[in-house]
Amino acid sequence: MPNIAFGVDVGLARVGVAVSDPSGILATPVMTLRRDAKKNSDRRMLLRMIGDRGVQEVYIGEPKSLAGNSTDSTRMARDYAIALAEEAADAGVEVEIFLVDERLSTVHAHRALHASGKKMQDHRQVVDQVAATEILQQVLEMRRNNVRVQAQRVVLK
Repeated sequence: MPNIAFGVDVGLARVGVAVSDPSGILATPVMTLRRDAKKNSDRRMLLRMIGDRGVQEVYIGEPKSLAGNSTDSTRMARDYAIALAEEAADAGVEVEIFLVDERLSTVHAHRALHASGKKMQDHRQVVDQVAATEILQQVLEMRRNNVRVQAQRVVLK
């Protein structure tokens, strides 16, 4: 049975989304959603994509400091993950949501875009997708190599 997963990179202005292939080998960028903190249209769109694609797991990047401490961005990602889990439960969408350490994923995404020849001013439109792809690809590679994925499952009370 296919196990499709999403990788999600949450930012203040944008949310990057990536999807795995059904065999769990490759993560591919999907799109960048405009973050809508007032109406939450980004989470509604994400839930719709989860349902449409039959996604069973969502890995949301949890940006920590290099020392491993929580930051404002860490709390923002956690709040987003909890809200997404609550909205999924309310909508009857069965999906497991995890927070996964993503230190430096955006830095790596910018480097990859630079190496591919993209101009810095063009990074903004796709960097969140690339970061989401990196987050998900890391999870897929750990699974494939039988390494325990260091992820925290979001559980509603």
